[in-house]
Amino acid sequence: MRQTPRPRETSADSGPGLPRRLPGRAFAHAGADGSGTPHRSDGRPPHTPRGARRTDPAGHPGTTPPVPGWPAPLVSGALGLLAVLFALITWQVAVDGPLLRLDERLGAKLFERGPGALTQLLSDLGGMPVALPVLTLVIGYALWCRAWRPAGYAALTMAAVPALVIPLKVATARQGPLTEAVNYYPSGHTATAAVAYGASALVLLALPRPTWLRAASWPRAWMTPVAAILLTTATGVGLVLHGYHWPLDVLASWCLGPLVLTPLWWVSRRSRRRSSG
Repeated sequence: MRQTPRPRETSADSGPGLPRRLPGRAFAHAGADGSGTPHRSDGRPPHTPRGARRTDPAGHPGTTPPVPGWPAPLVSGALGLLAVLFALITWQVAVDGPLLRLDERLGAKLFERGPGALTQLLSDLGGMPVALPVLTLVIGYALWCRAWRPAGYAALTMAAVPALVIPLKVATARQGPLTEAVNYYPSGHTATAAVAYGASALVLLALPRPTWLRAASWPRAWMTPVAAILLTTATGVGLVLHGYHWPLDVLASWCLGPLVLTPLWWVSRRSRRRSSG
């Protein structure tokens, strides 16, 4: 059966065939102001996890909040400079280069300066009887918080100190200041302080903040690394002023400490990212 074609409507037609904007689901989805933004018609944000997330600097939705800490490229560059400096110092010590003679002249001017009791106390900060119990307490607290990976990496990092320092001492066989004994490069006390206190700071940063610290807004994110740096610096200064080590012995261990702590820093950074995500 042949059907009659439906006549087209023109702009002049005002009959019921023209489309009307009816209130309903589509209008509510477009927003109350008609802007087309997919939000609720009453202006409130949607109750979905994606809508509650923050946006990144470019405005893309669904991104996680930024993780506090040093940027990875900056840390990688600093570690590269420390590795180059450590290799340079070790080479100069091994070949008895000009940098070594300059170090001996500088050390002769610094030895036995300052109060002996104070420099001895600062030197003892890098001893195993002082530094190791501090790290043991932090590892125990991490295990109590079920932070297995940071605790395990901290223990392995501390065990790596004698495995690296002792062969270097035997290979270089550098004579110590104010003594005929050898095997003084690099400084074992300085390396112990750098790793023990540095590992303690990194483990504490990886742990969730206790409730009483949250209420007090304790600035733990910067205080623990600063405390580790100050303790390590004080140990090296005390060793040089008391005449236990040459300045280059201490400087080499200052370079070696962050290099040994790199795997633990990576684990701590991932743990903070997961806890803040």
